[in-house]
Amino acid sequence: MAEGLQRQLAAQLLQRIQDGTYPPGSEFPSYRSIAVEFNIGKGATYRAVQMLRTAGHLEGRARSRLTVRDAPGMRTLVDPDAPWPYGIGETERSRPRTDDDLAMRLGCEPHTQVACERVELLDPDGRPAMIVTSWWRGRRRRHEAVRISVSLHSVTPEEAHMLGVPAGSPALLVDRTRLDAAGVVTEVADLVLPAGRWTVGS
Repeated sequence: MAEGLQRQLAAQLLQRIQDGTYPPGSEFPSYRSIAVEFNIGKGATYRAVQMLRTAGHLEGRARSRLTVRDAPGMRTLVDPDAPWPYGIGETERSRPRTDDDLAMRLGCEPHTQVACERVELLDPDGRPAMIVTSWWRGRRRRHEAVRISVSLHSVTPEEAHMLGVPAGSPALLVDRTRLDAAGVVTEVADLVLPAGRWTVGS
């Protein structure tokens, strides 16, 4: 019964998105206001809204105000090594030990402790554009050259939460390797860009 109720609510809310009551780019009503308007419990309201978010009709963080997703034009990341010109969202820092793959990329032994920084880059309107996760050994150093490769990637649940897109949706994974003047790797990074919004310049 509860599942049927939340599906019915999700269908009603989707109808409002499709008829323009909640236009693309607008802030979606809060869970509280929806629960009051439809006289439905907060749990069912939350699950109904998350159904729309998972289906790609809404974007943003699960427990914060969501935005009605528009169909944004495709953009091109011309230079994956250039400074990001807009805002920066959440930044997380840690000191993990490398697995075999990361050790090979950094040119160090497996299980070496390294610095890690994950940064959420924001569009001018404050919405998440991409996630950049960087790793380096010792002190962060300047680089003189960069190597770029691009592959396809399925968005993980954690990345989906940060980017406001459904888990498993396609993304571009940019492998960025920075090198010093002698060609020694100083830093590697993974840039995760939703494939429906981005291409990467050659």
